[in-house]
Amino acid sequence: MANALRRCICGPAASCGRATNPLLFAGHGLRYRNRKLEVILTTTIDKLGKAGETVKVAPGHFRNHLMPKILAVPNIPIYAFLIREQRKLYQRDEEESIKEAPKEKEDVSQKNKMKEYEMAAKRLKNACLSLRRLIRVDNELREPVTKEELVAEVARQLCVNIHPNNIHLPTPLSSIGEHEVVLRLPRQIPRPEGLLQWTLNVKVRKK
Repeated sequence: MANALRRCICGPAASCGRATNPLLFAGHGLRYRNRKLEVILTTTIDKLGKAGETVKVAPGHFRNHLMPKILAVPNIPIYAFLIREQRKLYQRDEEESIKEAPKEKEDVSQKNKMKEYEMAAKRLKNACLSLRRLIRVDNELREPVTKEELVAEVARQLCVNIHPNNIHLPTPLSSIGEHEVVLRLPRQIPRPEGLLQWTLNVKVRKK
C-alpha cells in the first residue's frame, strides 16, 4: 500500500489528480504545542496502530519520520479515498489467495495419499503372509481363511491397513500351501513395468 501511495505522491501531478504533497500539511499545529496532526497509517506500526487506522501524532514526528517513509498520510479526503481503494485491492487479492489455498492443499494431500498407497502396494507385493491352520486328514483346512482374516493378518504382520473390498477372493482359502491373492487397489497407483495386477502371497501351513 505504501508503494502505491508513493507513486501517487511522488509521481506527476496528473497521475493523482488533485492530490497534494502531504509535507505541506506537516506544519499544521506548529504554533500550538498541544495540537496534534490527524493522519492515516499506510502500514502497521508498533504501539501506534494498524494500516488504515486514523491516529493523532505530533507534526514533527510526521514530518521527520512518518512522511519521508510514506508510513502515514494526512487525514484529508483525497488520501482517505486512496487508502480505501488500495485496501479494496489488497482484500480482493487476499480473498483470491484464500480461495486458491484449499485447492493447493487438497492437491498436496492427494499426492501424499497416492505415495502412501504406492508404498503399501509394493510392501504387500514383496511380502509373504504366513498363516498356520489345523487340517483334516485330507489336508483340507478345518476352518477356511476368509477375507476378514487376511485383512487382520495383513495389519498385524505387515502393518498395512486394507479393506476387505481390496481383496479379490471369490471363495475362502481351504487348503494348505502357497496362494496368490489378487488385490483390488486404486488404478491411479502406478504399477512396476510388466506387472499386470497387484497380488499378495499367502502361505498356509499346518499347525
